[in-house]
Amino acid sequence: MTYTAPSTAVIDSMLEAVNFDASGLIAAIAQQHDTGEVLMIAWMTHDALRETLQTGRVCYYSRSRKKLWRKGETSGQVQHLHEARLDCDADAVLLLVNQIGVACHTGRRSCFYRAFEPDGLVELTKPEIDPNQLYGHTHS
Repeated sequence: MTYTAPSTAVIDSMLEAVNFDASGLIAAIAQQHDTGEVLMIAWMTHDALRETLQTGRVCYYSRSRKKLWRKGETSGQVQHLHEARLDCDADAVLLLVNQIGVACHTGRRSCFYRAFEPDGLVELTKPEIDPNQLYGHTHS
């Protein structure tokens, strides 16, 4: 399945249905489109969601940097949109994506690599790539 961008008028109409929070954000869950693997959660603004729907390349909002963050712009670990879904309360989006490389800044495929177990947190996966290779510095 290849993503086909809606027209600008259709995107405008769809964005009117979205309930952004008081800070102008909506939670965005990224899931690998063909395996169902949950990769990460991030935040989107109106502009980030619009850009994602227009281009098919996932764009988030970095709360720490206070600017749009195009997934993979520094790491090369890009997310291509296959489908976007809005939840029943219109306050969260599910992005079905094709993840190129790893999704997590720790160098793991998924940000959800720790499980709550009776003896404490258990690391389920090891990094696939050193974060220094992705960013040229330690990314926290």
